[in-house]
Amino acid sequence: MIEDLRTLVEIESPSRDIEALTASAEAVAAVIAKRLGGTATLVESAAGPHVRWSGGGEPRVLILGHHDTVFPIGTLERRPFAVADGRVTGPGVFDMLGGLVQAIHGLAALDDLTGVEILVTADEETGSHELRALIEERARACGAVLVFEGAADGGGLKIGRKGCGTFEVVVKGRASHAGLEPEAGVNALIEAAHQVLDIVAIGRPESGTTVTPTVASAGTGSNVVPAEARVVVDVRVESAAEKARVEAAFAALSPRLDGAEITVLGGIHRPPMPESAAASLFAVAEELLPGVEGVAVGGGSDGNFTAALGIPTLDGLGAVGGGAHADHEYLLVDSMVERANLVTGLVRAVVSGK
Repeated sequence: MIEDLRTLVEIESPSRDIEALTASAEAVAAVIAKRLGGTATLVESAAGPHVRWSGGGEPRVLILGHHDTVFPIGTLERRPFAVADGRVTGPGVFDMLGGLVQAIHGLAALDDLTGVEILVTADEETGSHELRALIEERARACGAVLVFEGAADGGGLKIGRKGCGTFEVVVKGRASHAGLEPEAGVNALIEAAHQVLDIVAIGRPESGTTVTPTVASAGTGSNVVPAEARVVVDVRVESAAEKARVEAAFAALSPRLDGAEITVLGGIHRPPMPESAAASLFAVAEELLPGVEGVAVGGGSDGNFTAALGIPTLDGLGAVGGGAHADHEYLLVDSMVERANLVTGLVRAVVSGK
């Protein structure tokens, strides 16, 4: 498993880099074919190639993951793949190349892979816009989904996730000379300041809803009244009702200054993952790995899409470690065999109908 992980990590795969993602997809497909037999096919898209594999027969379980990472080309030179003191480090080892490797090796321990499908996407880190329809189609066809994102803290499985999305509020004003006639302009920055306070007020932390302005930009020069401003907002919700309320609140934002205009872009593209969707699969996992915890988390994954359809979905089956999206990202070596064995048991139980 460590050598296969090295192979994948040493082919950098930042989201949106089509050339890098193509090389990464080919490497993932080669590892799948080597360990499981058959042919893994590349599904081309505007976001880069995704990888599909099937064990044939009636589909029963979908193994879901992604091979894109958040790290730019050059990260590997600064932070190379390494194994030391019981940890594997390198860009993407935890999120989520380690999970892919464990899944593949767990499947390789099965004598019969009939009914198993694998789908590894190339744009999960940027929202899975290109492949959402195929993810949902294959999840419906299979009837059960195992997601190999990194485990929760302490190795817990992820049984619930918040819905998440990004809004961008674009403010249009009117430029004028800041010294000669500031009153002739409509200051988009001042309007944006009003909007930020209104946006923050949409949040309901007591209900699990967070609304967080994260990036802002405005203006073109120190002596020009800004004609445009933009505010990017991260949103997380725990329920479908809150998703609807937040989206309606953003749509209802209105300008405070005469002459200002507001346009709201984006939305909550990943629906909440209810804990009910994980219940049946988590019960099996508890039998296979006594003492494992089920945890609800704030981050989203492709499992949000499948769980929102009511399809049994269990997430966090990947690497045990930490530091997702950070330079200290790591995977615990001692957990790899245990997690691969969990894959074997879960898939055997699902495919057999037990």
